[in-house]
Parts: sequence; C-alpha cells; structure tokens
Amino acid sequence: MLETLLTALVVLALAWLVLVAVVWLNRPTRDQAAIFLRLLPELTRLVIRLVRDPATPTRYRVGLVGLGFWLAFPIDLIPDFLPVIGALDDIVLAALVLRWVGRGIGIDRLEAGWSGSPEGLAILRRALGVGPG
Repeated sequence: MLETLLTALVVLALAWLVLVAVVWLNRPTRDQAAIFLRLLPELTRLVIRLVRDPATPTRYRVGLVGLGFWLAFPIDLIPDFLPVIGALDDIVLAALVLRWVGRGIGIDRLEAGWSGSPEGLAILRRALGVGPG
C-alpha cells in the first residue's frame, strides 16, 4: 500500500515536471502573450463554434472542451505566482491544443469559424505554424 502511494506520488511529480518543461520550452514572449490575451474573446468564440460544429471529429471536440475546463478551472497545475511560466501555462496549453485541432481539421475550417479581425486571424495562423495566409 505504501509503495503504491509513493509510486503514484513519484509519477505525479514527474508528470508535473514534464508539464513545466513543456510550458517553459513553448513559452511565448511577453509581447506575444499580450497579443494572445487580447485575442482571447475571439479565440473563445472560435472554440465554441468548433465544438458545436457537427463536422468536427469527436477527438477534437473532447480536446477543445478539455481546454475550456482547463482555462475555467481556478487552480492551475503551475501556480500563477511562479515567475515567467506561471501566468503563461494557459496560453501555451491553448496554443498547443489549437495547433493540434487546426492541423487535424484544417486551417480552412478554422478560418470559416473565425469571426475576429483579419489581423487576429493572421496571428492565429502564425501560432499554428501555417504562415500568414
């Protein structure tokens, strides 16, 4: 029983360290983070449209709903008081999930669901690694 508990704690600690490493390696600059924060309302509308779209495959819907829960949950795995990475974990995770979804369903479907500015769409395209469009 004690060994199982210790093993579980070690696995959780290692998973947390991997998460911190992923966030650290994918962190945006302060300027990029500010841009993404301004795009948050537009990104939220895009995610809702993609989740409601019956043509979106279930695995991407589940990923987007999971992202929504992650963003809405008040307790972060990486606390916000940690310098540099604490406040950016949500941005990095959102970018990773949107990159996965965007590459899976295609940039054309993302563009069709985008209701924001053309500048915001260009930023989204760059974040997904599909160029300025």
